[in-house]
Amino acid sequence: MENQQKKQKLSLGGFKKTLRLYKFAKPYRWQFLLGLTLLFLSSASTLLFPKLLGQLVDAAHQDRVMQEINRIGWMLVAVLLAQSTLSFFRIAIFTRVTEKILAVLRQVTYGHLTRLPMKFFAERRVGELNSRISSDISILQDTFTTTLAEFIRQLVMVVGGLTLLLITTPQLTVFMLAILPVIIIVAMVFGKWVRKFSKKVQAQVADSNVIVEETLQGIYNVKAFANEHYEVERYKQKTNEAAKTGILSGTYQGYFASFLIMGLFGTMVAVIWKGAIMINEGQLMAGQLFSFIIYTGFIGGSITGLAEIYTRLQKGLGATENILEILDEPVEELSEVKIEHIAAPISGQIVFENVSFHYPSRKDITVLRDVNFTVQPGWQVALVGPSGAGKSTIVSLLLRLYDPVQGSIKFDGKDALDIPLSELRSQMAVVPQDVYLFGGTIRENIAYGNPEADETAIIEAAKQANAWEFIQNFPSGLDTIVGERGIQLSGGQRQRIAIARAVLKNPRLLILDEATSALDAESERLVQDALDKLMKGRTSIVIAHRLATVRKADLILVMENGTVVESGTHESLLQHDQGLYKTLSTLQFTH
Repeated sequence: MENQQKKQKLSLGGFKKTLRLYKFAKPYRWQFLLGLTLLFLSSASTLLFPKLLGQLVDAAHQDRVMQEINRIGWMLVAVLLAQSTLSFFRIAIFTRVTEKILAVLRQVTYGHLTRLPMKFFAERRVGELNSRISSDISILQDTFTTTLAEFIRQLVMVVGGLTLLLITTPQLTVFMLAILPVIIIVAMVFGKWVRKFSKKVQAQVADSNVIVEETLQGIYNVKAFANEHYEVERYKQKTNEAAKTGILSGTYQGYFASFLIMGLFGTMVAVIWKGAIMINEGQLMAGQLFSFIIYTGFIGGSITGLAEIYTRLQKGLGATENILEILDEPVEELSEVKIEHIAAPISGQIVFENVSFHYPSRKDITVLRDVNFTVQPGWQVALVGPSGAGKSTIVSLLLRLYDPVQGSIKFDGKDALDIPLSELRSQMAVVPQDVYLFGGTIRENIAYGNPEADETAIIEAAKQANAWEFIQNFPSGLDTIVGERGIQLSGGQRQRIAIARAVLKNPRLLILDEATSALDAESERLVQDALDKLMKGRTSIVIAHRLATVRKADLILVMENGTVVESGTHESLLQHDQGLYKTLSTLQFTH
């Protein structure tokens, strides 16, 4: 009983949540109401058919037969034309309104997603989030354009049909109502049980789709590890499971269909038998029985269809809850900022004061402990230390992808929390070790640093990044397609495109995450030269694994287990005989 109550509350809660979507529909409420009005009218016109067809049958027993038959025939034609016209405009209006509502909903959801903090993305898979914008909103599209209209239409058919039957043939209607509800209730219970298998099939197919998505995204690793056969077998196992469940589901659906045919047609046979007796006794006319049978078919079909429509509405409610769950997530306070319009741009001074941090998803693991250091404007600062020491976390805190759990970070003496987030990030640029390029052109990827830059500025940035020479060698130049994640370019070329992007942004603070570690000697020389030019005149934070690249740094922060264990210049740190930096330096330069 408690579970049932809980489900009812959840369903009611889901319905209440769905009402929140009204704000997206509000600008089109009058068009939507017009569509509903047309829906009611077209459904009501459908109910006239059985009545008129019955009168057409009875007309054979009246005088002036042809005139009456023609009159009723023309009325049927008029009703048919009215119904088709009303249905056309209803569908056109619903489609128009729905497409506009869902376009806005997609835009709002996508905009909301891009403004969510990093801790949200750390706990979600990209495929799941993509499904929210594509699959779930597509389900809502079907709900608004088809399912909702069908639900209302079927409801009108059931209520209107029963009302007309009770008025015209009450005795036969009571006889029918004594039989049909039992059949329908059993059908609904049985149908709900069958749908359980359908959901299981959907879940198993979804699991197999995850395998396809992950395999195609990681196809390089699949081939590099020669695991094609393993992935095929994994997919085969999942699809075979779905097939077995689908076969079982199909078997039960066969039983279900047989029961419906037996039950509904058995009911119709019983009704006709009763009606024939009433005609024989003079209590009913043949036309009335004819109309009654058609009405009964309409009502039975509508009630049976309501079960399927109810399931589709539940899917719509589920999709709504999934989308609203994202929209309920708190977003970062972002705004559109142009760096030239910033009133007080940062000079590059950075101060970490007793900064401690743990990731939201791993609160039991402290990543940074009481980190303190000061960076002066224009300095080149290197972060060195073993993997897991907290170097990348410091970069994440500088970008305010996360905020410290304790302590503070200050820029030019001002707490980072007091600087508008968009304003702060617009003055930074990152050149990561694993460069991500969008799948468009080289021009688009460089211009990502400043979307308003003209071609002259883009070319100049490419030249400073030592990228212009190889760009010119491509037949399409700046309009060369780089492919997904820049797969058409070499590692050194991708790095130089990323540097050109940073040059175009002209940041106050530059962050480099060992941008040369995975390159060959020639590419490293070109990239390092580009980086040296980029770092001039601006504060630079460099995560370094190879100490040869940071000998000229103004400040080297040596990190271990989330703390700064040493700090100073290359020469001063080598004076510490037992220091970690000297140990790392000795290991690297003696091999």
